[in-house]
Amino acid sequence: MPETDPQPRAPQRPRSPALAGVSMHDLLASCAAAKAVSTPPRPPEPEARHRPVQEHREAA
Repeated sequence: MPETDPQPRAPQRPRSPALAGVSMHDLLASCAAAKAVSTPPRPPEPEARHRPVQEHREAA
């Protein structure tokens, strides 16, 4: 007597490439976050660049 499988199997479907399941928006946001985290902070600007208000020229 031939052996019978206790659970019937579903028919095999051809494999398709796996999708990542990540939207382009989420991918770009994660790249921007990684860049922000890995970039060191800028050094502070020298005080010489900050002019007092009196030195500003008046508009024509």
